[in-house]
Amino acid sequence: MPGAVIVGTQWGDEGKGRFTDYLAKEASLCVRYQGGHNAGHTLVVDGEVFKLQLVPSGILYPWVVPVIGNGVVVDPAVLLKELEMLDGRGIETRRLRLSGNAHLIMPYHQELDRLNERYLGNAKLGTTKRGIGPAYADKAMRVGLRVQDLFDPKIFREKLDLALREKNGVLTKVYNRLPVDADELAKQYLDLAPRLEPLVDDTVHLVHEALDAQQWVLFEGAQATFLDLDHGTYPFVTSSNPVSGAVCAGAGAGPRDLERIVGVVKAYTTRVGAGPFPAELPEGDEVGDLLVDRGAEFGTNTKRRRRTGWLDLVMVKHASRLNTCSELAITKLDVLSPLAELKVCVGYLGEDGTRYDHVPYHQSIIHKVKPIYETFPGWQSDIERAERLDDLPPEAREYVRFIEDYTGVHVSFVSVGPARDQTVVLPRAA
Repeated sequence: MPGAVIVGTQWGDEGKGRFTDYLAKEASLCVRYQGGHNAGHTLVVDGEVFKLQLVPSGILYPWVVPVIGNGVVVDPAVLLKELEMLDGRGIETRRLRLSGNAHLIMPYHQELDRLNERYLGNAKLGTTKRGIGPAYADKAMRVGLRVQDLFDPKIFREKLDLALREKNGVLTKVYNRLPVDADELAKQYLDLAPRLEPLVDDTVHLVHEALDAQQWVLFEGAQATFLDLDHGTYPFVTSSNPVSGAVCAGAGAGPRDLERIVGVVKAYTTRVGAGPFPAELPEGDEVGDLLVDRGAEFGTNTKRRRRTGWLDLVMVKHASRLNTCSELAITKLDVLSPLAELKVCVGYLGEDGTRYDHVPYHQSIIHKVKPIYETFPGWQSDIERAERLDDLPPEAREYVRFIEDYTGVHVSFVSVGPARDQTVVLPRAA
């Protein structure tokens, strides 16, 4: 069986966790390959709502081994709290496997994240202030602490002292804050080690054992393509690479192990925080408010209201190319049901009159383009009980078909509600 990747094609919040959960029923491993607890996945199973931050979505199937790969940055206290929540709700979590090479988020990362955002003022990026960026920065600077360091107190303390030379200098001399107490911090983290140690494993070896045994391995990304550090709307991006190619670095799989790449597309567009948004609806717009209300467009973790806009297929097509998507999964189609008219962005118009049918790479252009729309009739009827493509109104089928035709990628799934069974499967044409 091939490795399969679930990847977001917009600015995140597309419903990747929902489709990871849906597809994980056939997997042996579900592997998270990047990001930290700045991403949240909401799953609805038999009427129960589960909100996950670090634990891979496959945890809800008792036969799936959830794996946190080396490319993830981990706040150990957050992870343990999430596991306690799942255990308390009857989900067995001892099968979770955590890479010893994953980097740790430290309290000074979170403090520096908050301070940096505050000092940026109007130029702030809109981060979750959870220390994700500073943790990845330390990883690149080779002064980060890893999960495996927790199990050798001498090494942990040596690395911590080295890191704090610079961090305390910045905190005290630049931001006029109190220094971090190394003794207190070391005790705080080393006290967590006995609870984490049974979970730690060589996750790269686990992944390849499963692939060699012809078992299906599902790789789950956080955030999305246009929050990618290299390919997103920089600097309004995350600190890692959510694109499908990052599976190779973040989980240790090889490119030829990935044969199925599912791009998740929300039926409209949202983003959280600052940054360009060509198809954004103006603040106070009735359609935008409807999308927020019906789509529950508030961050899973942060509770921040999401910015809303029409579906931007210029983005989705570009994301499909970057990720080499083999198929698409459309979410929240039901949210659009009350609307009499729908718009879809099919191009951008630059200030000089140039039309762009792709996402411009230059920030001065993408910040100022205007959307070019095609208009479609809405269906104005309930679709939440649809089980097959033919159960959808003709207008809804046309909307899905247009997405498929524009992107050139087959739409395999359409969600018509938040629950597992509210999924319409679309077979490929013979």
